[in-house]
Amino acid sequence: MEAVLFYASSAVAILGSLMVILLSKPTRALLSLILAMTAITVLYLLLNAHFVAIAQIIVYAGAVLVLFLFVIMLQGTAAVEIPLLKRFPPLTSAAGILAVLIFLSLFIRAAVRSPEFKMIGAPGDVKSLGLTLFSGYLLPFQLTSILLLLSVFAAVALAKKEDA
Repeated sequence: MEAVLFYASSAVAILGSLMVILLSKPTRALLSLILAMTAITVLYLLLNAHFVAIAQIIVYAGAVLVLFLFVIMLQGTAAVEIPLLKRFPPLTSAAGILAVLIFLSLFIRAAVRSPEFKMIGAPGDVKSLGLTLFSGYLLPFQLTSILLLLSVFAAVALAKKEDA
């Protein structure tokens, strides 16, 4: 049963992530991002990472993405269809692909060099989770924060009005 739930949640997360990129209306893209974040929460629950799953729902799906939705609605770009080539000009696409390749190379390097994840202290304790993240897994943690920062920039660029 867990394998079926894992593959279903993984498929929903991948499909939701692709819809974020491919949908032309910003509100629909943001709603599919909420769908992807919820599917990732299910994956965290399958890993028995209850604290991370709850933080995922409260912080990302509950606060950050709703804030993005408010920004998109307030700027009046909610129902505007943005063509694919206008969203991703060739120079921006090349820079994005280069950034993804650099990020993947850093991620693979961090994954190869990292030992097997061993929790410091009692499992499920927030203090031990923090000690583990900020000692042996600082580079992947910082890469994740950079990825989140880039997603904020992408949401602002998507919602930005064109100069007349």
